[in-house]
Formats: sequence, structure tokens, C-alpha cells
Amino acid sequence: MHRLAYYGLGLFFGIVILLFFLGGKKTSCDYSPNARVLKNIKIKERKFSESSMNFFRSNNIDTSMVSEILKDGDVDFNKSNTDAEPCNIYFISGGPENKVLELEIENCDSTATIQKAYIKKDE
Repeated sequence: MHRLAYYGLGLFFGIVILLFFLGGKKTSCDYSPNARVLKNIKIKERKFSESSMNFFRSNNIDTSMVSEILKDGDVDFNKSNTDAEPCNIYFISGGPENKVLELEIENCDSTATIQKAYIKKDE
């Protein structure tokens, strides 16, 4: 019975210490390939090609939609070229259900350039 009490007491203090150290920090567990790619692109300087800016202007879409897509989007690894030189090319889709956008992003060491953007058609 004493062992169980010691175990419970240690577990309680361990949880309290973890909450104290991790409570105010923005910790995340990005272990899936999709989450790792999105996080990697989000932390880099973002640039827009002329083609993608024309798309956003002509469709009256705010470029802040890109941030939303990078937060909750899906990476299409089948279409993406992860071995491209010098920068990988990723196809990421997301957005509201009635207007799903697909972005072609060139992911380099220090920048992520949105090369193309278009409204994804149902497949």
C-alpha cells in the first residue's frame, strides 16, 4: 500500500513540474511528415511569384489565406518533388470547403516561394 502512495505522490509532483515548465511555452508535437513540412515552410520567409500574385488579385483572395492553408493544409506527396535541386517543390491544398486552394511552393533553405496557386477541382 505504501508503494502505491509513493507512486501516486511522485506522479502528482511529476505532472505539476511538467505543467510548470511546459505551461507557458508553445510546444508542439509535429512528428507526421505532413506536419513537419508545413511547420518547416511556416517558419521561413514567404515570397510570392508574379503568377501567384496575379491569381490572388484576379480571384479577389487575400494572401493571408496562405497562412491558413499552411496551418491546416494537406501536403500531396505524390505530386510533390522532394528531391528537386536546389529547392524541394510541395503541393499543399486547403481552405474552405467551397473554395479549396492548391499551392505549389518552392521550399528553399531560407525562403518559401509560392510559385502557383489555383482553385482545386474535385477529382
